[in-house]
Amino acid sequence: MSGISRRSIVAAAAGTLALPGLARAQAAQQLAIATGTTGGVYYPLGGALANYLSRGIPGMSATVEVTGGSVANMQLLGANRVGISITQVDAAVDALRGNDRFRGRPVPARAIAVLYTNRMQVVTVASTGIRSIQDLKGKRISTGAPGSATEVMAFRLIEGAGLDREKDFRARERLSPAESTNAIKDGKLDAYFFVSGVPTSAITDLGATPGVQIVLIDHDQYIPRITEKYGPVYFPEVIPAGTYPGQTTPNKQMSVGNIMAVRDDMPAALVTQILQITWGNREDWARVHSAARDFVLDGQKTAAAGIPWHPAAEAFWKGQGATL
Repeated sequence: MSGISRRSIVAAAAGTLALPGLARAQAAQQLAIATGTTGGVYYPLGGALANYLSRGIPGMSATVEVTGGSVANMQLLGANRVGISITQVDAAVDALRGNDRFRGRPVPARAIAVLYTNRMQVVTVASTGIRSIQDLKGKRISTGAPGSATEVMAFRLIEGAGLDREKDFRARERLSPAESTNAIKDGKLDAYFFVSGVPTSAITDLGATPGVQIVLIDHDQYIPRITEKYGPVYFPEVIPAGTYPGQTTPNKQMSVGNIMAVRDDMPAALVTQILQITWGNREDWARVHSAARDFVLDGQKTAAAGIPWHPAAEAFWKGQGATL
């Protein structure tokens, strides 16, 4: 599905819903939202967002795309196959600059909203004996689904810890969080990396499994080395004890921001409509998933967005009283 149909662009560019011609043009509006795996946070938030937009914009048909995550989302945005990408800031920065997975194919991306913080979670269970990143050496791990920002961030953490992702593990899988949880339950995996808002369903499922003691591995000590190479897109945070069933200690980890991104050529009127509707539904959004509680006015900062604002988004947030 294309990100935005040609007729929707005409409709949004016309500006006001009061014009009969615009109402006819809007009948053809289609908007795809790139989310993530079904076991993460992007997917339920994207599904709710699609409902808000479909109900709030006459003639709009908004749908969600299940993807591997942020890298895939930004690639889809670059190919104009989706209209909105929910993405981590690090993937958005790489996409805009044409770095790493986007080498030779920079994406003309612009931020329209800063959503919430994603937490790097290195997940294992007590029976493996793994208590540190260094203990992962020689173990069976998963670094996330192909095309996910989990994979990018996991590689950077592994590198920051002085490990070799190709040589230092008995096996390295590329599984979704739900697949990783099932593999640990079945004794086929020792640990996995997953970046998401908290709590996330796949890790909650693992922690709630009878006879399993979940362990989240601390890794905040490697952040300075990582940001020295990749820039200040990561920062330390703590996942409080009790966030997941059986989690008895706080987890000192590495975090990154999440944004909604669009192409720089999305019509200003459409960006404004999207933000008006999303902001107006923020309380309901937080009921869909608690991560959306962090979608707040104070969070709308240029530094947190990582990439330039779409001009219409900048105007919207300033109009709401944000000090960008």
